[in-house]
Amino acid sequence: MWLFNSSIGRKVVMSVTGIALILFLTFHMSMNLVALFSGEGYNMICEFLGANWYAVVATLGLAALAVIHIVYAFILTMQNRKARGTERYAVTARPAKVEWASQNMLVLGIIVVLGLLLHLFNFWYNMMFAELIHAVPAHDPADGFSFIKDTFANPVFTVLYIVWIVALWFHLTHGFWSAMQTFGWNGKVWFCRWKVIGIVYSTLLMLGFLVVALAFTFGCAPSLCCGACC
Repeated sequence: MWLFNSSIGRKVVMSVTGIALILFLTFHMSMNLVALFSGEGYNMICEFLGANWYAVVATLGLAALAVIHIVYAFILTMQNRKARGTERYAVTARPAKVEWASQNMLVLGIIVVLGLLLHLFNFWYNMMFAELIHAVPAHDPADGFSFIKDTFANPVFTVLYIVWIVALWFHLTHGFWSAMQTFGWNGKVWFCRWKVIGIVYSTLLMLGFLVVALAFTFGCAPSLCCGACC
């Protein structure tokens, strides 16, 4: 089947899964913003998305999308490197019209995957997974608000999450317009427009995650009711 056997097909699969993951990130960021203003409201969402059958099915679907996207990204990267052969060692200067993110997608991808594993350990493992296996974590599995506070009370985690967010920003700004190009929506006018739309959307998306991380790190989220900040 051409979706799996051809280079174009693999790019289409990677683009479709990438757009789906961006939509999930948009939902996740919107959910996180609730935690800034209401711990109770955030926990209500966490309880709704706990170890219920529909949430588990959605999680498995999301995991499948992520695995497919990562595997195809690796295959395409190796395919491109093989096609270039020794030529990639012949030139040390970066081509003028090639973005830094495009030249370093493998490194950015590795950082994104490592950040994802950290995030799964801090939250999914202590929440949905703990509920599924009836484990006893530090807090109630539905008390996502407390897990956010615990995570960002540790400055090391804050720094790691910031690095992850920056890597995600570079990855998304390149991936967004690249997906549009794969779909064939890359005319002279729209190519530049998609790049701008991708940068603006990715920036707003990552700023949402960053604001939550910094607000909880410095205790300035309205939901924390810190007398010095509220």
